[in-house]
Amino acid sequence: MSNYTNLKLTIDNHIAVLTLNNPPAHTWTKDSLASLKQLISDLNANKQVTALVVHGDGEKFFSAGADLNSFASGDKGQAAEMAIAFGEAFEALSNFRGVSIACINGYAMGGGLECALACDIRIAESHAQMALPELSVGLLPCAGGTQNLPWLVGEGWAKRMILCGERIKADKALQIGLVEEVVESGKGLQTALELAQKVAKQSPDAIASSKTLIMSARYQPPSFNWIKERELFIKLFDGDNQQEGVNAFLEKRSPEWKQS
Repeated sequence: MSNYTNLKLTIDNHIAVLTLNNPPAHTWTKDSLASLKQLISDLNANKQVTALVVHGDGEKFFSAGADLNSFASGDKGQAAEMAIAFGEAFEALSNFRGVSIACINGYAMGGGLECALACDIRIAESHAQMALPELSVGLLPCAGGTQNLPWLVGEGWAKRMILCGERIKADKALQIGLVEEVVESGKGLQTALELAQKVAKQSPDAIASSKTLIMSARYQPPSFNWIKERELFIKLFDGDNQQEGVNAFLEKRSPEWKQS
């Protein structure tokens, strides 16, 4: 197993658990962002892994985002390096071929929230709070926040959170569609793992193709994706899992998926 800066990775069968571990607030650095990009590449190469759960170590923080010391000097070159590092890391997370689940187990601020936004599904513990406060320090969200947030919550709430710096609690995040579920404090990881177990029961081929189609709905018109749906549906017949899945259902048994 590779050594990833400020990140802990464990793998149990088909589920990988990524623990953000840069105390006290699990801020991101250039090295940890590079490590995340490499970690996702490694998971994509491990065909046994179909689900990834991301959470912060401890009970208080998911992640407080960037370490502002990186921008204190006003060095434009250093800022560009950090912006690129953030973008590449969270783009890699978005493009993970399996299903990623963020367990927001505390404060998710700035780049911390952008990390959760890059995941497929978000579960928040009841005490969690979320914000994109970059404008209050003369910056802006540069790791997908201005694009992913309005897709999830609509333009109005995205503007409230980004332009007005509004911080929201877990119950409001659920109401506006920022998270899919709110659970008791301390129950987030368990809930995320239970959801990941459901992912493990699905065909890995169908997961990858379906995720591609769902994400494509953000950028391509339905007329394009309707055709793409049929193409990827037929392409599933090139592998073994389509026949295994159908026959397992007809024979009333659990399918034995091949990791292609």
